[in-house]
Amino acid sequence: MGTHDRSTKTAGAPARPAPAPTSLSTSVSARARFALDALEHLVSGFGTGILALVVLLWLAVTAAACLVGVGLVLLPSALHAVRAVADRERARLSRWGPEIIGPAPLPSGLRAAVTDRTVRREVCWVATHGVLGMFLGAVGLTLPLNAARDISFPLWWHLVPESAATAAAGWWTVRDWPGAFFVLLIGVLWLAVILLWMPALARLQARPGRRLLRPDDGTDLVLRVAELTATRAAALDAHAVELRRIERSLHDGTQNRLVAVTVLIGAARRALTRHPADAEAALDRAQDAAEQALAELRAVVRSILPPVLADRSLPDALTALAADCPVPCAIDADVPGRCAASVEATAYFVVAEALTNIAKHSGASRATVTVRRRDDRLRLTIHDDGRGGAQETGGSGLTGIRRRTEAHDGTMELASPAGGPTTLEVTLSCGL
Repeated sequence: MGTHDRSTKTAGAPARPAPAPTSLSTSVSARARFALDALEHLVSGFGTGILALVVLLWLAVTAAACLVGVGLVLLPSALHAVRAVADRERARLSRWGPEIIGPAPLPSGLRAAVTDRTVRREVCWVATHGVLGMFLGAVGLTLPLNAARDISFPLWWHLVPESAATAAAGWWTVRDWPGAFFVLLIGVLWLAVILLWMPALARLQARPGRRLLRPDDGTDLVLRVAELTATRAAALDAHAVELRRIERSLHDGTQNRLVAVTVLIGAARRALTRHPADAEAALDRAQDAAEQALAELRAVVRSILPPVLADRSLPDALTALAADCPVPCAIDADVPGRCAASVEATAYFVVAEALTNIAKHSGASRATVTVRRRDDRLRLTIHDDGRGGAQETGGSGLTGIRRRTEAHDGTMELASPAGGPTTLEVTLSCGL
């Protein structure tokens, strides 16, 4: 009934204009991007397929060795290898789609590890991906090579020996120009196959991993609840630390200045009747103390949310930070649009704390801050050429950076070998 009502038109009503058709170039461009993404996915899957095949062979050798009792010694290392390759595949698939949460650590006992449901599913994935995943990756690599070879065939076929003048599939030997241009048409056909079927190949390659490596139903929810609980605790801790910092700044700095202003004004009032010249000097000192208190109060306000961050953008705020850093610092920021205010404030805090650590502890001669936003993730990379050796337990503020980062469902990675250089990578979720 509703369908009939909606289809009825009022007499004399103007017809609704048909939507403009999507241009062919836009459609081809979109398919080309999808095909390139799928090719990258297939190539990375080919890499994990090789690792899975190596681990599969290792498992086969271990199983054969178990017949004589030696394999029991090799089995724990084989299972750890399976878990390592499976974790790499989880990370790879999480970059290309919904996140796959990793499982709990392997059970400590050998019997428990062998009978564990997650381990058995990982072994099944290794067997599948080591064969099917590597094969599909090889197909994904071969198709573009075939297309490039056949499309460029008319340019070089007469320069090679007759035995090599064949199409990529090697169906026949080309001896004239019509045959060469027919190979060119085959290359165009290869290109059409790539545009149409490459994403399907990538999805087929990823399907075993998404089916076998995901947690059991309900497990991901439990892990996510635990993760959010820890994140909430980190957010509360970071909030408490920030409140203590603000309170300490106001108590130790601004409050003391204001007390000094009050004392000096009282002294000036008493000196007005006895020594007017001393009153003027006391008022000058009170004015200086008031100006210092105002400057410190502004500094505290800026540390909460810098005005340049609120009025302009994150790259501008970071540029101002770099200008004030004692170590020469370059800012390379590519952040289209604005993130949430809390995310930008956290990014500002991370860079400010990192540059402070570099200036105090690293002995670096140069630092670089790189900021990129890709989809819903903001990635910060702070690099310096200092002496390295930075640790979270060294009182360098890195623990505070981690807490603030985790409060925004982010991650922090630190690479600081002795002798340098030091690289700090922080990823924040822009979806908050």
